Amino acid sequence: MGALMLQGTGSDVGKSVLVAGLCRAFANRGLGIRPFKPQNMSNNAAVTIDGGEIGRAQALQAIAARVEPHSDMNPVLLKPQADRTSQLIVGGKVRGTLGAGNFRAARGELLGEVMAAYHRLREACDLVIVEGAGSPAEINLRAGDIANMGFARAAGVPVVLVGDIDRGGVIAAIVGTRAVIDPEDAAMIRGFIINKFRGDPALFADGYRQIEALSGWRGFGVVPWLPMTARLPSEDAVILEARALRHEGRLVVACPILPRISNFDDLDPLKLEPEVELRMVPPGTPIPAEAALIVLPGSKATIADLAALRAQGWDIDIRAHHRRGGAVLGLCGGYQMLGTRVSDPAGLEGPPGSIEGLGLLDVETVLSPAKALRHVRGTALGARFEGYEMHMGETTGAGTARPLAIFEDGRPDGAVSADGLVTGTYVHGFLADAAQRRALLARIGAQGSGRDYRASVDTALDSIAEELERHLDLDALLAPAQTRKP
Repeated sequence: MGALMLQGTGSDVGKSVLVAGLCRAFANRGLGIRPFKPQNMSNNAAVTIDGGEIGRAQALQAIAARVEPHSDMNPVLLKPQADRTSQLIVGGKVRGTLGAGNFRAARGELLGEVMAAYHRLREACDLVIVEGAGSPAEINLRAGDIANMGFARAAGVPVVLVGDIDRGGVIAAIVGTRAVIDPEDAAMIRGFIINKFRGDPALFADGYRQIEALSGWRGFGVVPWLPMTARLPSEDAVILEARALRHEGRLVVACPILPRISNFDDLDPLKLEPEVELRMVPPGTPIPAEAALIVLPGSKATIADLAALRAQGWDIDIRAHHRRGGAVLGLCGGYQMLGTRVSDPAGLEGPPGSIEGLGLLDVETVLSPAKALRHVRGTALGARFEGYEMHMGETTGAGTARPLAIFEDGRPDGAVSADGLVTGTYVHGFLADAAQRRALLARIGAQGSGRDYRASVDTALDSIAEELERHLDLDALLAPAQTRKP
């Protein structure tokens, strides 16, 4: 068969979810599917079966396609750090650090590795569904592009443009894209999809026809607003800015939104718990005094985020919470922050230096270039769990003599404070297991529901696939993809 690429009229138009839904829909038809994103920028990542890391969205899309995530699915990943720099991941492995300016010069050199990964996927399946990044209408970024039309043209992959009607201006967004992009780029586009429509699609029939007439592209359908997407892990930190609804009688779990927060989907399983209210705390807002548990999340720049935490006064809130007998959990970078000191002698996250930690765990961390990337299973708090490690640095100290977890291979992980109120772990996905979540919630007086988070995600993917079958012409979408492999 071949490949099909979804590009958007802008960021956050729903490309990631649509690719996941199409992966599941076509997998349900019996096709061998692989997701692919040439270049991604995200601090939410997952460990792959081959020991690399890729963007969280591509890992979810692999689950949708019912295959194991592989580093070929996202060959170039940028993880923003501080001072306009990003960690560069190529083929699942750290290759160094790039600034905003020199990446534009360097990215063209990565096209060969992007194409090699793409061709390996093509050989392994019936159909590759490709996700673009940002928008092809960002013509100021076109030179050296490997994320959108630069890739599509090099690989000969037909493109479908996605427009978000919920944000308004979708007619101008699609027709305007046609107007500003290069004619040869425009020739790669086979049609468009209208996404996130609320209400009766018949009300947009005239607008739909006008887009077809003005752009010269056919429409493949109008996708309604999909509430089940709230059950999927998000890759974009923009979603964290939404304020949580207040629920009387529920125990509050609070998590501060740090500037370089990463893998915040670790907290998504808590949304399944009827007795728990998860509050993501934005800058300028104190951590609520009524919180039963404070979670410090992962971070792509631990030292910078720890400084930002202090600047917000959240360190005062956390210590006051602990003095009142409140529980604290640190995940990966959050675990490092709970110790007595974090040091970066090699300047991996910024200028070399060190910073005093919160001192709630008797451990200290030294950041190092070697990155731990592995799937793990084990026992913690008397319950089983599985997840993955993804961190740079080694944490040592007397507190590690009271580990939170023991892996199947016998290695200890994390630490527990002498009073038992403060815990830390390097394990991502720690809360996805119902038994582990129940054990943690029991420590703050909540009854875990026992709901299966992974099953919840899988059910949501099936529901999205059903909606796409209903509202898109999937046979017509497959037609341009049915090309011979180059």
